[in-house]
Amino acid sequence: MAGKLSFSLVSPEREVFAGLVDQVDAPGVEGDFGVLADHAPFMTALREGPVVVFDGASKRTFEVKGGFADVTPAGLTILAEAATEVAAA
Repeated sequence: MAGKLSFSLVSPEREVFAGLVDQVDAPGVEGDFGVLADHAPFMTALREGPVVVFDGASKRTFEVKGGFADVTPAGLTILAEAATEVAAA
């Protein structure tokens, strides 16, 4: 079994989400991307769109309005200009 990814989603007002997850998909300015544990480090700007967090059978979606994603050996941090959780359908 693969390890967990440490993920933090931060807006100017507060930390919107923090925890260990299986995968995060995000809207990069050069295209959507997914991050798993032990991903190669990179940094990219984000465009407006959904950030989808997968953990086991659960899935949570957050709408972001731009910002930056930073993948390091410690995990993924998204610094969003604005972020709100989308209610499950």
